[in-house]
Amino acid sequence: MHCPFCGNEETKVNDSRLAAEGRQIRRRRECLACGERFTTFETAELVMPLVVKSHGSREPFDEQKLRSGLIKALQKRPVEQERIEAAIARIQQRLRALGEREVRSRQIGEFVMDELRHLDEVAYVRFASVYRSFQDVEAFRDEVAKLRERRRREPLAGQLSLLGDKAETTEKGRKGE
Repeated sequence: MHCPFCGNEETKVNDSRLAAEGRQIRRRRECLACGERFTTFETAELVMPLVVKSHGSREPFDEQKLRSGLIKALQKRPVEQERIEAAIARIQQRLRALGEREVRSRQIGEFVMDELRHLDEVAYVRFASVYRSFQDVEAFRDEVAKLRERRRREPLAGQLSLLGDKAETTEKGRKGE
C-alpha cells in the first residue's frame, strides 16, 4: 500500500478490525518513511454475472436498477428500508450462487418476484402485472388466486394482506388464536 502523503511503498498495519457488518476490514496503517497514519478498507471483489436481456444484448449487472425496480413496486407500501436492502442482498447472493458468467434478465425478474411475494403482496402483484404484461383483469384474478393457494400452503408472517381479513382470520383459526 502506497502512503497517500509521501508515496512510499513501505507501510505497516497497526490495527485491523471488521467493518460494514463483517463485509470489510478496516486497517490503520503507518508510513515507515514519513510516519503519517491513514486508514484503508478492504472488501472482497465479487463479480456479478452479465445480464442477458430478452433481445440478446448483454450488460453488466446494475444494483441500482434492481433497487429502483423494487422501490417502484413498493412505493407507498409500509416496508422498511432494511428489509428492502436485505432482499437486494439475497437476490445478489442467489445470482452469485448460480456460478454462471451470464444470467438471463428473466431469471433476475423471477428472483425479484420471489422476494416481493415475501415482502408485500400488493407490491408483488404490481411488479408481476408489469413483468408478466397482464392484459386484462382476469390475469390479475389468476395471480391473486395463485397467491391464495400459496398462502394456504406456506403462510407469510408479518405481512399486510392483499387478500383481506378473511385470509388472516382463517390463518388465525388454523393456529388456534
